[in-house]
Amino acid sequence: MSAPAAERASQPITPPRPRAKDRWLKRAPMLPALIFVILVTQIPFAITIIISFMNWNAAYPDDIAFGTLQNYVTVFTDANLLKAVFVTVGLTVGVVLASALLGLGIALLLDRKFIGRGFVRTLMITPFLVVPVAAALLFKHAIFNPSYGLINGLLTTVFGENAPQPDLMTSNPLLGIGIVLVWQWTPFMMLIMLAGLQSRPMDVYEAALVDGAGPWQTFRFITLPHLRRYIELAALLGTIYIVQNFDMVFTMTSGGLGTATLPYVIYQEFFVAQDYGVASAVGVIVVIASLITATFALRTASTLLKEENS
Repeated sequence: MSAPAAERASQPITPPRPRAKDRWLKRAPMLPALIFVILVTQIPFAITIIISFMNWNAAYPDDIAFGTLQNYVTVFTDANLLKAVFVTVGLTVGVVLASALLGLGIALLLDRKFIGRGFVRTLMITPFLVVPVAAALLFKHAIFNPSYGLINGLLTTVFGENAPQPDLMTSNPLLGIGIVLVWQWTPFMMLIMLAGLQSRPMDVYEAALVDGAGPWQTFRFITLPHLRRYIELAALLGTIYIVQNFDMVFTMTSGGLGTATLPYVIYQEFFVAQDYGVASAVGVIVVIASLITATFALRTASTLLKEENS
C-alpha cells in the first residue's frame, strides 16, 4: 500500500452531515407541540408585557395611554408593594431552608433498611399530594383555631384548663402560612434527596469505613458533597413554586395582617383595584424572577444528568 493510501486509511471516517431538509423532517412531529406552547404561554406573556407599559385602570377608561414606565416605578416605590416583595422573599427563603433541612433528615432516615419502609415512604409523600386549599383550610380551622383547634386542645389536655391558648393566625399569621408550606413541601425535598442518596457510590463508603471513618466523617466528606447538586436542585425548584404561592395566603389570611405576597398583590391590583397596568408590571417581575431561578435549576439538572451518564 502506498503512503498516501495508508494515510487515508488511518484517518477516521466522518459521517456526512444531514441535510437541512432531513433535519426539519425530524423536527416536524414536534411543531404542533411547539406551536401550542407558544400560543398558550408566550403570546399571553407578550401581551402582559405590553399592558405593563400602559396606564390602564378600569375606573378611568378615558385615560388609557401607552408608553409609560410609571407602573414599574410604582412597583419599586410604593410602600405596600415593597412590603409584599420583602414578605415574598422572606417567606420563600424560610420555607425553602426549613423544607430542605427537614427533607434531608427524613431522607437519611428513610434510606435505612427497616420493616415497613415502603409504607412509611408512601405516608411521607402524602402531604405533597394534598390540594393546597384543602391543606390551608385544614390547618386554619382544625389545627390553628384557638377555640377548637388541635394545638390548643392538646395543650388543655396536658396542662389543664389554665393552659395557654395561642392564636397563631392572629399573633403571627405569616408563621402559620410558613408552617403549612413547610409541611406540604418537605416531602418534595425529601424525594429529591432520597434519590440522591440511592445513587451514592457504595464502594467509596466501604473504603472509608475500612480506613476508620465514622458516621459523621462519612456524612460530612462523602454524603454531603454528593448531595450538593440534589440539594441545589430541590431548593431551586422549591423556590420557583413557593414564590408563586397564592392559595395559602388567600385561604388563610386574605392578604391581611402583613401576609400579602406578590402573587396576592397581583390579584388585588387586577381584580380589586382593577389597575391592569400595575398588576401586569408586578406579574412581569415575578415571571422574570422565576425564569432566572428556573435557569439555574435547569443547569443543575443538566449537570446531574451528565454526571449520571458519565
